[in-house]
Amino acid sequence: MVDVILSFFQFISNLGPSVMMPIIMLILGLALGAPFGKSLRAGLTVGVGFIGLGLVTGLLGGSLGPAVQEMVARYGLKLDAVDIGWVASAAIAFASQVGTFIIPIGITINVVMLLTKTTQTINVDIWDYWHFAFTGAIVQSYTGSIWMGIAAAALNMVIIMILGDWTAPGLEKYNGLPGISLPHGFTTAFVPFAYLFCGIIDKIPGLSNVKVDMEKIQRRLGVFGEPILIGLVFGIVIGIIAGYDVFGVTTLGMSLAACLVLIPKMAALLMEGLIPVSDAAQVFIEKRIKGGGKIYIGLDSAVGIGHPICMTSALILVPVSILLAVLLPGNRVLPFADLAVIPWMFVLFIPAAKGDFMRSLVSGFFTLIIMLYMGTDMVDTFVKAAVAADPASYAAAGNFSSLCDGSNPMTWAFFRMSGLGWLGIGVIAAIGVAMAVYNRKKIIKEANEMASADIAA
Repeated sequence: MVDVILSFFQFISNLGPSVMMPIIMLILGLALGAPFGKSLRAGLTVGVGFIGLGLVTGLLGGSLGPAVQEMVARYGLKLDAVDIGWVASAAIAFASQVGTFIIPIGITINVVMLLTKTTQTINVDIWDYWHFAFTGAIVQSYTGSIWMGIAAAALNMVIIMILGDWTAPGLEKYNGLPGISLPHGFTTAFVPFAYLFCGIIDKIPGLSNVKVDMEKIQRRLGVFGEPILIGLVFGIVIGIIAGYDVFGVTTLGMSLAACLVLIPKMAALLMEGLIPVSDAAQVFIEKRIKGGGKIYIGLDSAVGIGHPICMTSALILVPVSILLAVLLPGNRVLPFADLAVIPWMFVLFIPAAKGDFMRSLVSGFFTLIIMLYMGTDMVDTFVKAAVAADPASYAAAGNFSSLCDGSNPMTWAFFRMSGLGWLGIGVIAAIGVAMAVYNRKKIIKEANEMASADIAA
């Protein structure tokens, strides 16, 4: 029976997000009381949005990837561990022993947290549970204990879910994504660094008063401040650095211009599909759960990468990250395949920086430095986990890593704490419980305030 259940969830995950998400949204909409036609349309619209995002982000990766390869070859860059990309990391995660159980574990955690009011998020982004599985696979490889790996994956999800709740109001205010949270194992893992560095900037005399509003810059520059021109300029600059000819430079410029224009449009289409389900979820909670409060739909952070601050910061830091990798003493990781996912890192820097471009960029710069050292520290265990999951593909591949998730700060924290055995996992569990208790109090307080406001109205 257990094998049948696990096989079912494996089948669902193998469908990929563009097929899996419409099915999930249809079932969720019906379960929440939305009409069949509205639920079906919502699910299909979300699926189309994901396909659109996939096509555009594929264009982004397909354009930047070869340019990065040319940079590496042109300047003779050689480091011990080449970044092989998130696709390999996801495959490793789902092929691991922890990955076998991660979807039923993740769904169970989400339901329990909703019932205990320790989260406000219905996390429909089941595909991205692989980030939690990857953390578990790293911990299992490091400690030799599958139970420790499963515990790490579960605790990782709990912490990320809570961080998703906490950042959702800022996501609505500064990113323009109402009713959405991002319990994403990569993007949300950077929230502590985003707030830390932004807080430090606010304490530095001189810098604390500097505000760089991207919208004001765009208004002042006119057409030259629009995303289409920003993408074109950065594409041309990166193409020149890569040594492309005129055709290659202009093609890269137009490709990045297209990405910066199309990504927000695809995200808007996805949001259009989510609104009916999000509204149904709110009505359902208000009717059936006393003091339920606001409910968020948890999504892949791809919905937020089209923000001008996000993409502009990321495009600036693509060549900078390669330079950092070469210059930082002791670094082993050469950013490569995952340079196209740097925008995912920046989505929640925007609310942390309160929509300020300078704070987002500077915070991202210092975070990249930390990422490279964390990735370097995990190289050997990353390789060990990959070989355990898929020996045929990785046994003779030498050293390699990934910015996503081989340089993920949350994964690194679990990796290092697991070196203390169950004591380290216990410390993380205590942190997770404390966060959950605090979040529950916060949710109940906000729900009571909402109820009082409704009565007064």
